[in-house]
Amino acid sequence: MITAVALAAYAALAGAAAPPLLARARWPHAAPVAAVLAWLALVTTFVIAAALSVHHLVAVERHPHDGLMGLFTVCLLEDHPSAVPGPSTPGDVLAVAAPVVVVLLPLPWLARGVWRARRARARQLDTLTLVGRTVPAYGVTVVDHVVPAVYCLSGRRSRVVVTRGALDVLSDAQLRAVVEHERAHLMGRHHLLHVLVDAFSRAFRGLPLARLVREQTFLLLEMIADDRALRFHSRDVLATAMCEVAAGQTPRAALGAGGSGVLVRLRRVLEPQPRPPRTAWLCIVAATLAAPSLPLLAACGP
Repeated sequence: MITAVALAAYAALAGAAAPPLLARARWPHAAPVAAVLAWLALVTTFVIAAALSVHHLVAVERHPHDGLMGLFTVCLLEDHPSAVPGPSTPGDVLAVAAPVVVVLLPLPWLARGVWRARRARARQLDTLTLVGRTVPAYGVTVVDHVVPAVYCLSGRRSRVVVTRGALDVLSDAQLRAVVEHERAHLMGRHHLLHVLVDAFSRAFRGLPLARLVREQTFLLLEMIADDRALRFHSRDVLATAMCEVAAGQTPRAALGAGGSGVLVRLRRVLEPQPRPPRTAWLCIVAATLAAPSLPLLAACGP
C-alpha cells in the first residue's frame, strides 16, 4: 500500500505539479529540442507511475504480485507455472488488466487521430493535384488564394504549399525562409508528435499535463523549425516573413509557417536567449532520463 501511495503521488507530481513549472521556465525556449524531450518524459513518467500505482492498489497483499516483478510474474504465468501456487484468479487478471488499460487508454484517440489526419491530407493532396501548380525554383506548390499562407502536408506525397497572396507579399529571401521552416517540419516528422500528443491530451482530458503538453509541444516544434530556417537566413528576414503569413489559415492536418504562438516566436527570433550553461544542460538531460525510471525502481522493490 505504501508503494501504491508513493507511485500515485509521483504520478500526481508528473501530471499536475511539474507541468506548470516547466511551462513557466525560461530555458525551454532556448533549447526547444531538449524541452520537447522533457515534455515527452513527463508523459511517459505519468503513464508508468499511474499504471504501476493502479497495479499495486488492485494486487492487495498477494506475494506473487509484489512490486514490478510481481506484474511480470502474472504476465508470464504460462511460462512459469511454479511461480504461483494455483490457477489464475479474477484478482490476478485485474492486476494485469488495470495497468494495461491505463497504458492503452490513449490508443483509441491515437488511431482516430491518425485516421482523420491521413484522410484530411489525402483530400488536400487530391485538391492540390487539380488546382495547384508546381514552382520548381522553390520546390513548392502554389494555389490561387489571396490570403498569404505557407504550410506543409506530410506523408509520402509531402508538399510545401504557398498561396498566391504569399508570393505577392514575400521577397525571395523571405519566401525561402518560410519554405525552409516548413521543410524542417517535414524532415523532423513533426506531424507524428502532433498526433501522439493530441491523443494523450484527449485521453487524459482535465489533467494539467494533458493541456500543457499539447500547447507547449506544438509551440516548441514551431521553434525547432524556426531554428532550422535561421541556419540559412537572417533573423530579420524570418521575422518579417512570419508577420506576413501569421494570419493565414492552414487546412486540417497541415503545419503552417504562421503556426502557434507567433508573438512568442517573434520575440524569440528577434531577441535570442543564451543556451543553458553546460552544467544546467547536463542536469536537464539527467532529469529527463531519470524521471521515467524512478517509478520502475520503486515498483521493483518488495
